[in-house]
Order: sequence, then structure tokens, then C-alpha cells
Amino acid sequence: MFRYQKTKSYFAQIPEDFKELGVKELKELGAENVEAAYGGVNFSANRTRLYEIVYNSRLFSRFLAPLHRFDCHHDNILYDKAKDMEWERILSPEKTFAIYANVGNSKIRHSQYAARRLKDAIVDRFMDKYGERPSVDTENPDVWLNLFINKNKATINLDLSGGSSHRRGYRVTTVEAPMKETLAAAIIKYTGWDGSTPLYDPMCGSGTLLIEAMMSYCNVPALYLREKFGFENLPDFSESHWEGIRRQSNEKMRMLPPGLICGSDLNIEAALDNTEKLPFGDRIELVKSDFKDLKDLNNMTIVSNPPYGIRLNKEDDPGLFMKDIGDFLKQKCTGSDAWIYVGSTSLLKRVGLRSSKRIILNNGGLDGRLAHFEMYSGTRDP
Repeated sequence: MFRYQKTKSYFAQIPEDFKELGVKELKELGAENVEAAYGGVNFSANRTRLYEIVYNSRLFSRFLAPLHRFDCHHDNILYDKAKDMEWERILSPEKTFAIYANVGNSKIRHSQYAARRLKDAIVDRFMDKYGERPSVDTENPDVWLNLFINKNKATINLDLSGGSSHRRGYRVTTVEAPMKETLAAAIIKYTGWDGSTPLYDPMCGSGTLLIEAMMSYCNVPALYLREKFGFENLPDFSESHWEGIRRQSNEKMRMLPPGLICGSDLNIEAALDNTEKLPFGDRIELVKSDFKDLKDLNNMTIVSNPPYGIRLNKEDDPGLFMKDIGDFLKQKCTGSDAWIYVGSTSLLKRVGLRSSKRIILNNGGLDGRLAHFEMYSGTRDP
């Protein structure tokens, strides 16, 4: 029996910056014993609830089922313990697998070496028992495995999502340095937008913020487009339970009203391609326009991730660009709640408006900030 079968406990990976949101989401999805931990959140769930959580969660990057946990002071211990595991209950010679590892504060210091030792143990067990072995596929394996070693304690996990959950599957066309879908979902959560006001992104890029807003409002499951899931490899996987959960989740979807979610940009081809991949995505209204040429966007929720760094043309002055955004908000967005995400705190100062709130949200190593500007009539400038 694997560890998760004894404990009914799982681990969900999430960035530290919005872990609190993740705890709340897990509870809303019916998880029990939810507790923040290093690198993520521990929780308990029965089999059906687990499928529902993995399918619907918008914020977590991965869900892991612990298979085995043991003291591990040497790579030979890792190899021996792993080789004794009943991998044939999860894998077969016909399947492919891949391993990603995280190692810290331990005598085993290199994650790639640790992953290789785990791979050798799995392969050697199959060769000894069957004379053949599963192959490694680091791009699109049938089974994703995770190895976590910290303070000489090793945990071998099965990735339940079947790869990172931020890869929703709708992004067929992209722009430079696109925002991760999980970060976009967190931003939408932080705005508190519930559909009571129109939502507009005046610099929508590939449409990620708009799509995540639509998926949230329309109850489109986060992994609606995913074809295979890691939990399907669990020895106690129930196809009937999973199909029931998928059907019930999909039945909760609702139509997107006209004009509720809109966006614009100088180039909207990527956004058009991506929005068409999902139910109701084609109801997101997109216009090709420079934000400075837009008509008034009054009494709306405005959310945007303006281009900065490599996404900004070399000839553009980032500071002047942010000032233009501030002028746009002052002049054309009366009565609106504006949420602007940038990868530099210094750029926010150039907006020229006093923010009512700033939330730390790092993105790919950038020191990101989500700033809230309340655009009253006669905005209270500094």
C-alpha cells in the first residue's frame, strides 16, 4: 500500500505569494485538514473529491500523491528503497515516465543526480522482473514523478495533474514573456471581480487575464482541455468516479453575457486564437486599439499586465509609458477599479497615482507588484 492510501493526504504546490488564496480555494473545493507548509499546502480528500480538486483548481501548479517517505542519507539508500517499491502498480513497460526532483539541506546535493538514481531504480526493477522497461519521455510522459529530499528525508510522489496545472491548453499563440495562467487566476481573485461590473483589459496581449476571468465567471474547469491526468495512474483509480466528477463539473458552466469581459491591444491575433479554444471564449469581446485611443472605460473593473522589459519596444521609454497609463486612468476611467500588474516597483511610481493597495506577486524571478487604483471622480492624486 502506498503512503497516500494510508493517510488520504496530498500536497499541492503553489507560489508563496498567493498561498493564502490557495488555502481558501482548497477549502472551497471541499478539501479537509488544509494546512500551509513549506512550498505548498497539505490537505486530505477522498478519491472523488481529489479528482474534483485537481480538475477545478485555478491557483496550484501541481498536486502530488506521496507514494513513499523514508530517511535518505545516501544515494544508495534512495536506490534501494525505490527499487523495492511496487512500480508495476503504476507503470508498465509500455508507458513512459519522467522525474523532476527538488533537493535541499541534505547529503544528496544535486537534484538531477537524485532523479537519475530514482530512474535507475525503477528501470532496474522492471528489467529484473520482466526483462523490459518503461522509457523516459521528458516532454509528454504518461507518468510524472516527483522526488523531494529535504533534511535527509525523501518523499517520492506521483504528480496527479499530469504536468504543471498552469498549462491550461488554451494558449496556442503567445507573446513574449507571457504571464502564467495560475498567476493570472490569482490576480483575478485579488481583484474580487464577481461579474457585477464589466471587466476590461486595455493591453490584453495573448488574452490570459481575460480568459482566466471568463473561466472563473463561467465556471469552466481549469483543466477542461487536458486529455490525460496523473491520477489515472493511481492503483485505486476509478474511471466511473472520475467521469462522474468531470460531467458534474462541466454541467456547472454558464454562459458569458455580452459585453461583460472585453479587451484590446495593438495586436489581438494571439488573444483571438487563444480565446477560441474554450467554451464561451468567443464571447470575450476584443478590439484592435492603442489604449490611449480608447473611449471612456467608466465604472468598470480594469485589470492589465502592461508590457515591460522585453515585452516593450526598445525605442519606448518605460517610465513615459507608465505615465501614459496613469494619464489614461485619470482621464478615461472615472469610477473604475483599476488593477495594474508590473514586474518592477520603480515603474509603479511613474504611474503618478496613489495606489490604495500593493500586493507582492513575483513572476519568473521578477519582483512583481499588483497595484490597485480607485479612480474616483476627481481622482485623489498625490
